[in-house]
Amino acid sequence: MAAAIVCRVALIVATTAALLSPAVKGNSDQVITTDEVDYPISSAGCDFYSGRWVVAAGSDITTKEAAAEEELGQAAPFYDVSECPFIEQEFDCLKNGRPDREYLRYRWQPNGCELPRFDGEDFLSKLAGKKMMFVGDSLSLNQWQSLTCMLYVSSPQPNRRYTLTRTGDVSTFTFPAYNNTQILFSRNAFLVDMAADHVDGVVMKLDSVAEHSKLWQGMDFLVFDTWHWWLHTGRKQPWKTIELGNRTFPEMDRMVAYETALETWADWVENHVDPAATKIFFQGVSPDHINASDWGEASSGNCRGQTQPAAYDAGNYPGGPHPGEVILDRVLRRMSKPVHLLNITALSQLRKDGHPSVYGHGGHLYMDCSHWCLAGVPDTWNHLLYAALTLQP
Repeated sequence: MAAAIVCRVALIVATTAALLSPAVKGNSDQVITTDEVDYPISSAGCDFYSGRWVVAAGSDITTKEAAAEEELGQAAPFYDVSECPFIEQEFDCLKNGRPDREYLRYRWQPNGCELPRFDGEDFLSKLAGKKMMFVGDSLSLNQWQSLTCMLYVSSPQPNRRYTLTRTGDVSTFTFPAYNNTQILFSRNAFLVDMAADHVDGVVMKLDSVAEHSKLWQGMDFLVFDTWHWWLHTGRKQPWKTIELGNRTFPEMDRMVAYETALETWADWVENHVDPAATKIFFQGVSPDHINASDWGEASSGNCRGQTQPAAYDAGNYPGGPHPGEVILDRVLRRMSKPVHLLNITALSQLRKDGHPSVYGHGGHLYMDCSHWCLAGVPDTWNHLLYAALTLQP
């Protein structure tokens, strides 16, 4: 496997520059559709990932759209976060002092169809006695926390019980009333293995998932994620050297390293996953909003003070396709085993209003335009996960 991955590195290097060129990134005059990504959840041919954010039922924002939503019985947010005592403080923006609530009032509306109504009890019934593990960085934690809260508040009061245990980097949320269904989170920012070396410090092994994958065995559902840590440098970079085959590198083009790691993960799926026993999902790249020029408002600076979604349909975002999304899509297309991409990038690009900004952790001292408030955008990711489980069992 290592030799095959090393042989692909030259090809990756040759295509990386083109991948990130302006022609790929697009501009405000281009229309880049999500139809280019061949992983739609569909109902009668409708792509659930193509659409827009609309004011939801129950909102005090009065519009014709909101009135129409009342008739559909759709609502947002999915829950009152105060009902979930286990939510990490960094995601509880209201508790941290965020003064507005507008970001809670939007739901995702696919073009020309409706998502199946989210039913937490039905979700738990589908998972009864099974294990679903989220594997990834803090954006994966964001989605895991969202789902556990959505399911917890959906349970009737007699069944609203849970246990939450943490062992090392694995957190396990168990629903005893549903045959001990487990929703797990494994913190693993790169998916590939990391090893401490007394000479080279921490080594990232780009061609190995041998250690991490031990945790993935025996799961009924796996939801993977990796992106944000690949761009960290300096003190935020958790490794000192990169190992690939018999070679060690002090540095490597990060897009090349990212794609190589995804190839290693893909090889594991191809060789070790039985699709009849384990369903594989990949959380698409979660975008940040640190540069307001990406959504055509350069004077706004970043996500701070944003209270409404960007006024575009998914696919028309001025910043164009996300470079990490393009690479991920390319790797998934080369795979033969089924992997369902939760294609959340384009729809999340529109939610410049959904981040904690200064209302995350750190007492208003730090700007967070990467993670998401809860309740919020990750709830829609899980609604789409539910749709995938419902329509494509």
